[in-house]
Amino acid sequence: MSQDVGNNKNKVYRLVLTGGPCGGKTTGQARLSTFFENLGWKVYRVPETATVLISGGVKWPELTNDQSFKFQENLILTMMRIEETFWELARSCHQNCLVICDRGIMDASAYLQPGDWERMKKKNSWNEVEMRDTRYNQVIHMVTAAKGAEAFYTTAHETRYEDLDMARRLDDLASQAWVGHPYFDVIDNENNTDFEVKLNRMIAAVCNRLGIDVTDRLSVDSTKRKFLIASLPDPSKFPQYEDFTVIHDYLVTPSRKMQARLRRRGQDVKWDESQKSWDLETGHWTYTHTIRRPEINKQSVELKMNVTGRDYQMLLAQKDDRHYSIYKKRRCFLWNNQYFQLDLYEEPCHPRCKGLLLLETYTTLKGDALQLPSFLEVKKEVTNDPAYSMFNLSLKEDSDATLHEDLLKDDD
Repeated sequence: MSQDVGNNKNKVYRLVLTGGPCGGKTTGQARLSTFFENLGWKVYRVPETATVLISGGVKWPELTNDQSFKFQENLILTMMRIEETFWELARSCHQNCLVICDRGIMDASAYLQPGDWERMKKKNSWNEVEMRDTRYNQVIHMVTAAKGAEAFYTTAHETRYEDLDMARRLDDLASQAWVGHPYFDVIDNENNTDFEVKLNRMIAAVCNRLGIDVTDRLSVDSTKRKFLIASLPDPSKFPQYEDFTVIHDYLVTPSRKMQARLRRRGQDVKWDESQKSWDLETGHWTYTHTIRRPEINKQSVELKMNVTGRDYQMLLAQKDDRHYSIYKKRRCFLWNNQYFQLDLYEEPCHPRCKGLLLLETYTTLKGDALQLPSFLEVKKEVTNDPAYSMFNLSLKEDSDATLHEDLLKDDD
């Protein structure tokens, strides 16, 4: 998982903790802080800006439309400034730092009408892709107890007034606002498990993205599962979704047991009909450089870094000619409280990849216990099939597919 590097070469990891009412966000924040402090990290907790402002006497029913618009705009501007204050502190720290944001910018956008949000972005020259995808390293959504754990839903919290139906609607708004973030984890009330298990799953989700081994500390077994899909349904079959253009390139490395790759991920990219290809000069892009090193103590070591567009172009000069560039259309969506990514492989590519559709999700559920989207025709599960690893799919010559299996794991 990519992260900032502070002035003292410390890691700075920016996490949004969001969710519906009575989802465990407040308790989860405290538990997460304790867990990482015990690992020797410095933890900063960014307060929820909306609560700070609303506690000053603001009552939504009393606001006019213009007042509501201006209040939400100032709320987001205030949130940005508060977050940046904590990030600056974290970068100057001598320890690794976890910065937990009690909700993020896209949470505020969820309570605006689509037209107002578009007007606000234009007025302030805000780039939604940057605000959602690059501002934070990871987003965790704690699903409200009103979905699957109704017996534990309570309005005892001093600021909570929502009934079950309202809690579910607010939960939907909050989760949908973050669809598209490359590292978005939804922690639901799986099988109505107890709250302690839910908290452990949340902590494990953060550790998993950071590459921290928590096997001995948390009884959680969340893994990525991958499925081969027969065909792409009509867009109307999907719940609300976000589409991205994703380009992967593998780089030359000094060892066959080391893997390096670049990812370019964009939204609102235009199609050039005359060239039958994406116009890479359009859209909003983020860039990631990933290095996976050989095993150390039986574990592979991976480092992901956000890079600038300029750095991306410089690194691209090291492209490995044994591999095709991989072009994907990536569709991100929520279904049954589970976050899915559906990748459609596009040309130019190896003939075996033409039209290939792979569905991915992170889950602790095994076998048929995982409910897959009913509108997709699943041909088979390919989670452990090396033929469907991105590395092997990109190879120009099938005979080159000899890399160690641990280096075939593709998680972005």
